[in-house]
Amino acid sequence: MTPLEHARQILDTMLGYLGFVVQIEEDNGPDGPTLQVLTDDSDGLIGRRGETLEDIQYLVNRVLQRHLKDAPRVRVDVEFYRSMREDKMVARAKELGDRVRATGQSADLPPMNSYYRRLIHNVFVNDPEVMSVSQEGNARFKRIVLKRRSS
Repeated sequence: MTPLEHARQILDTMLGYLGFVVQIEEDNGPDGPTLQVLTDDSDGLIGRRGETLEDIQYLVNRVLQRHLKDAPRVRVDVEFYRSMREDKMVARAKELGDRVRATGQSADLPPMNSYYRRLIHNVFVNDPEVMSVSQEGNARFKRIVLKRRSS
């Protein structure tokens, strides 16, 4: 049994105990191994701003790591919520980047976890005019500031 199949079994068992009727698809794509959950009750699995989905992914990975020490981190998504959210965040960051380019004034993005910050930083890593900087602090959720690169 592959690590992804094992993770699928863990997720299916977990959601079954919670009373969810789901179909789980496996994908070993460019973002790494992903389990896509298809269900009629997606709101219950996603939660407010994806918090329940984050918790489910965390638990699946903790159990998987306990069983298979070298297992890769598995991404859990529900009804493509995570994919659509990432696309919206990148599009919004690009819009703000264009505004920074046009006005020269920096722009703040809302607080986000390290995964989403890395996603945004990758958008601007090779941009000659705009750069992204995470704000200092100890919080798990930090803001990113988009600034004009100094010449």
